[in-house]
Amino acid sequence: MVTVERQRESDSDSETLLVRAAKEGDVAAFEELVTRHTALAFRVAMHIMISREDAEEVVQDTFLKAFSHLQCFEERARFSTWITRIAVNTALMKIRSLRRVQTISLDQETKEGILFIDTVADWKPNPDQLYSQGELRNILQRALDLLPHGNRVVFLLRDVEGMSTEETAEMLGLSTSNVKARLLRARLKLREHLNPCFARETRSETRDTRSRGPAELQAPATAP
Repeated sequence: MVTVERQRESDSDSETLLVRAAKEGDVAAFEELVTRHTALAFRVAMHIMISREDAEEVVQDTFLKAFSHLQCFEERARFSTWITRIAVNTALMKIRSLRRVQTISLDQETKEGILFIDTVADWKPNPDQLYSQGELRNILQRALDLLPHGNRVVFLLRDVEGMSTEETAEMLGLSTSNVKARLLRARLKLREHLNPCFARETRSETRDTRSRGPAELQAPATAP
């Protein structure tokens, strides 16, 4: 545990040095930052854009913006947090330009109550577990497409990327209570969309079992 903490501190110190070097005009330092954070930026972009080509364009725009505004990065947050926020905003702006629809602002606080957030939290099977299973990924993806962008991004950062509530709030510029509220609504909406799919699968398995005769269901006898 101590070794892991020391490694994290070492990585953080290394990143801080790279950021400060990049601010002073060291292009190689910025390229190293890009190398370290491209995978995260791409995953976040793919979650929102779906299209690989659009996601790659978002990643390029993200790092161009980061390079252009590097002096504005105050280092109070981690560089990965800053990059993620830029990637999310860039992806949402691209969605608006592509679909010409007005999306929910990530800075808009919810007015709904959140009294039951902690009591309706996890569900089985877990969304992140479903996401990792190839045969169910398309089902979940279609359900995710139906979520408002604000709720969808929160869900993906929390339940797919494994970010904490505090990290997600910091990345998106939201309060922790707003993150919890959006996550609750996303989980409930996904459950609403996915339950019929699992119900159909269960009915199908039941019919298959009933169609098999007693001889098929009976375990084969062992040889004397």
